Amino acid sequence: MNDTPRGDRLHISFFGRRNVGKSSLINALTGQQVAIVSALPGTTTDPVYKSMEFQALGPVVFIDTPGIDDEGSLGELRIEKTKEVLRKTDLGILVITGQQHWGAPESKLCQELQTRKIPLLVVMNKWDETPEPRGLPDDFEAAKVPFIKTSAVTGAGIEALFAELLRVKKAEDQRMHLVDGIVEPGNLVVLVTPLDSGAPKGRLILPQQQVLRDILDHDALALVVKETDLALALKQLSFLPALVITDSQVFDQVNTVVPAQVPLTSFSIIYARQKGDLALFYQAVEAVQNLNDGDRLLVAEGCTHHRKDDDIGTVKIPQLLREKTGKRLDFHHVAGGYFAEDLSQYKMVIHCGACMLNQREMEYRQIFAVENGVPMVNYGIILAYVHGILDRALQPFAKELKRTKEER
Repeated sequence: MNDTPRGDRLHISFFGRRNVGKSSLINALTGQQVAIVSALPGTTTDPVYKSMEFQALGPVVFIDTPGIDDEGSLGELRIEKTKEVLRKTDLGILVITGQQHWGAPESKLCQELQTRKIPLLVVMNKWDETPEPRGLPDDFEAAKVPFIKTSAVTGAGIEALFAELLRVKKAEDQRMHLVDGIVEPGNLVVLVTPLDSGAPKGRLILPQQQVLRDILDHDALALVVKETDLALALKQLSFLPALVITDSQVFDQVNTVVPAQVPLTSFSIIYARQKGDLALFYQAVEAVQNLNDGDRLLVAEGCTHHRKDDDIGTVKIPQLLREKTGKRLDFHHVAGGYFAEDLSQYKMVIHCGACMLNQREMEYRQIFAVENGVPMVNYGIILAYVHGILDRALQPFAKELKRTKEER
């Protein structure tokens, strides 16, 4: 893996009416012709994602969206696509000009961003051509929304805009890293990584790569082994590891090998903690006991990959849950950026670790499930549960879970 995955990039989305210069601003920021620019309103018809690397800002994704004032039946579909972008937006940039007054589309978008607690920046583009925009809300300044004047043509204000992006980036950098709080400098951590038919040729899968890197960033030691070599590896060590992290698919096998006094968890559970609300995932697993014949369960994955005969989402988890419950359960599957818009038909959602999704998107999915009264569990948690080792798999996070429970 040479490129930063999209799920770990700061997602910066540009919103605004047609022809306010959203695409031109992205080109001015990047110094490249990233987005197609035209004087014809409505040139951008679908969200356009462009991954970039900046020395100061780091890895980001710029998202260019269709106009929030698009018209007609097709325009309404484009606006809906723009709304979907909000789910993964870390910073929303609302672009306006003096030619178009502040109206219902802008107010509605601002309200949506603030409801979702997404940082908002308003940019008045083309300010060298036009006067102050009319109709700015009276409480705009009171809300402390940053307001910057720019010209994508002359470059005026672009440095100020970039500085604001850096400020948001610093705030995002304060988010929890994968092994924060469970790995200390000098610890030895054993990573159990099966090389089965689903493993990519010549490399580790993304969660294993990222956890390994984060362990090194924490000045700790890492030992990577296959599940078939775990017993031998532990025998060769002169001291017990501080933690064992395994692929959830071999939880049962690894649990019998790792001494009881050694903490054990999985890559998927670590991601559940970083990307979402671990306590909610844990609480949701109780719903397994209430499943009945014919109940529908949604299995959701954040990426699309070729399904193997022993695929974890389409084969292993459904089989294990049917065996655990003794019920005839009906499993449905979604993958990639799409997530079900209607959860009313499902009794439970089972989600992957979401290594390919950013935190905002995973938080949205989890909150959406809660709002619809549908419990959502994580791959690692459900697999630990069916193997009867859930308490052990969550032991490294016991203090956090207890604190969260007390706070709620």
